[in-house]
Amino acid sequence: MAAKGKILLAITGFSPQRWYEMLSEEREVVLEPNGEADPSIEYAVVWKQRPGLLAKLPNLKAIFSIGAGVDHVFADTTLPDVPIVRVVADNLTQHMVEYVLWRVLDHHRQGQLYRAQQTKKVWHEPPQRPAEDISVGIMGLGNLGRAAANALSAIGFRVNGWSRRPQDVAGVTTFAGDVGLVPFLNATDILVVLLPLTDTTKGMVNYGLLKELRRRNGLGGSVLINAGRGKLQHDADILRALDDGTLKEASLDVFEVEPLPKTSPLWGHPKVYVTPHAAATSDPAHLVGPMLKQMDAFERGAPLENLVDRAAGY
Repeated sequence: MAAKGKILLAITGFSPQRWYEMLSEEREVVLEPNGEADPSIEYAVVWKQRPGLLAKLPNLKAIFSIGAGVDHVFADTTLPDVPIVRVVADNLTQHMVEYVLWRVLDHHRQGQLYRAQQTKKVWHEPPQRPAEDISVGIMGLGNLGRAAANALSAIGFRVNGWSRRPQDVAGVTTFAGDVGLVPFLNATDILVVLLPLTDTTKGMVNYGLLKELRRRNGLGGSVLINAGRGKLQHDADILRALDDGTLKEASLDVFEVEPLPKTSPLWGHPKVYVTPHAAATSDPAHLVGPMLKQMDAFERGAPLENLVDRAAGY
């Protein structure tokens, strides 16, 4: 039996130890900065890898991203021409669905108002609209977006979806492309952003886009939830929209600069709920197994799954 291909593990921003231990149970793993130009390395498992690193591996066969997005991979302009596999795992999807449901329900059930009332010891019950009166619009109908849409539909919300290309999702009113964007926004009360970060989506969540959201609704204003990528949005535009009433509230898990600087006014804004890029954390206990299975199957001649479209950037 042929030896299994060696893995280069290249992770920045957090400890790679658990990933290293779990991958090493089945394959030989080289932890970057070791392994530069090593001809025995056939796979790279990466998060924000050092630019130029992968191009030096002469026999690299595939790159595996440990995050749902792959913009961090494409930040390296010298990538070799090998398949890039994006992570798709039930655990990661479940975490994102939980986050979206939590934040949508919190805004829908007026959590911000009740928290403010509690600090002032105010006993007041405002009117509450049913979920069927509220339209949640999801920008990005990939695996995470479709799963979130299904969960929201199941508890009674009207769900819209927008994507670059036309898609059909059961129970969801779908819009596509530039021609469908404004109609999608005009029909949306709570906007959930789950887009990938590409050249065309960077900075897309700006003041002009937020102005198109429906504000005359059962919520008393429009709401933004971004759990996609921070560079999809302009933080200053969100603050402007909150301050002038274009937005009623926002839940933000991602930001233009991360960690969010302590000087950012988003931290203390009374209409903003901040989480530290924690909506769907990549857990090696759930992601390493599928990666290793893909490598094994690939070496038996099977095609890789969940491949990134390099032209589209996701």
